[in-house]
Amino acid sequence: MTEKRIGIIMHGVTGRMGTNQHLVRSILEIRKQGGVALKDGTRLMPDPVLVGRNAAKLQALAKTHGVERWTTDLAAALRSDADSVFFDAASTKMRPRLLKRAIAAGKHVYCEKPVATTLSEALSLYRAARKARVKHGVVQDKLWLPGLLKLQKLRASGFFGRILSVRGEFGYWVFEGDPQRGGPPAQRPSWNYRKQDGGGIILDMLCHWRYVLDNLFGGVRAVSCRGATHIPWRWDEGGRKYRATADDAAYAVFELAGGAVAQFNSSWTTRVRRDDLLTLHVDGTKGSAVAGLRRCWTQSLEETPKPVWNPDIPQPIDFFEGWREVPDDASWDNAFKAQWELFLRHVAGEGPFRWGLLEGARGVQLAELGLKSWRQRKWLKVPALRAGQD
Repeated sequence: MTEKRIGIIMHGVTGRMGTNQHLVRSILEIRKQGGVALKDGTRLMPDPVLVGRNAAKLQALAKTHGVERWTTDLAAALRSDADSVFFDAASTKMRPRLLKRAIAAGKHVYCEKPVATTLSEALSLYRAARKARVKHGVVQDKLWLPGLLKLQKLRASGFFGRILSVRGEFGYWVFEGDPQRGGPPAQRPSWNYRKQDGGGIILDMLCHWRYVLDNLFGGVRAVSCRGATHIPWRWDEGGRKYRATADDAAYAVFELAGGAVAQFNSSWTTRVRRDDLLTLHVDGTKGSAVAGLRRCWTQSLEETPKPVWNPDIPQPIDFFEGWREVPDDASWDNAFKAQWELFLRHVAGEGPFRWGLLEGARGVQLAELGLKSWRQRKWLKVPALRAGQD
């Protein structure tokens, strides 16, 4: 079997997400399985080069996982003809400049979201990639989570009937990192809580909710959002106290095409008492479903109980009964890896890839409108963004 190499410049992979999801569970797993199978029988083998500013971290990461190539010289990496793809998982604030450098160097680009901190920046990236005729993609991993794939199949089968509403609950308690209290360090980097550095949960999570809603339940047509900075002080990676200037919680309502209403609570200041870190509750005229990252339960109209309001006696109905779990009918792969494989096939000339920089711009658009809605305390329409739009 013929093997074809594809060089990938991986920038910003010393962070938690870049290391775990993109390097270890995606690119290295693809290498272990013998590459990505192409239609002509060849195997496309990713060959990563790790790029960043901290030589010690890069060297340690490369040694731990058996990656042969790493460098702190981004300019040299972009000049290399041996690597055709540039991937970025660094901080949002840096991303537009880095992607434009890669596009100017003729590289195909793939990146984490948000793609930028403003819609104008995001659209500028899309136009630059289109003008340079390079291929581009944006990570939209939740579309490949088993729980959401099950929701997608339920909708396609007509299980819900007419979808009425979607309720999303996302988040967990992110520790402040105070070294004096003896608690664990913060699970997220400190820049996430500084607005000036591109932080904030509205910018981060409304980009996710845009592609989830658009793809599973109906295009987002309007938004009303209220943010909050519930924890005013946190401690950074060096144990230094700093003021949190970005929102750590968001409470948003979305109007969808077709008339459904979606409500999403996103919080880094909540303690979890639900099935998973993310749960989606979908109600329709014919049935309802509740999905987490991997599992999904349904209740049809025929299985729906008929409760009677009576606060004077203990509730006689166990509302967790009467729900059926949707079985796993496929071997679900890692969501990040699944999208990586689709993008690599796209770069190799096999099939379209619709999750590009324009989709990334739509996410930034919703986040920008969410922040504006919070400031103005009003509903805002979400204008359509179309391919080729200038």
